[in-house]
Amino acid sequence: MSGHPPVHEHVAMDVALYEIRIKGNLGATVLCAFPAMVSRRRGADTVLTGRLDRSALFGVLAEVEALGLELLEVHQLTPRGEIPARGDTSSA
Repeated sequence: MSGHPPVHEHVAMDVALYEIRIKGNLGATVLCAFPAMVSRRRGADTVLTGRLDRSALFGVLAEVEALGLELLEVHQLTPRGEIPARGDTSSA
């Protein structure tokens, strides 16, 4: 018997849809650092959108910092655990 607590396979991941706005228009090379995110330009800034759990969110934010990018804002677009149905735009 190991000293590790039991793993519960049915425990839901705490996933939410996030929007992260970064100052400036990021090029393709920098965007490769965020494979789980979809990017779009909003004026002079870049917006990254993706479904992330808490760990992945902090990983993206760490990558933003490591690359020396200026983080402008982070928004959670849906309540935790709720993934909007395809075509549902009411959460934004």
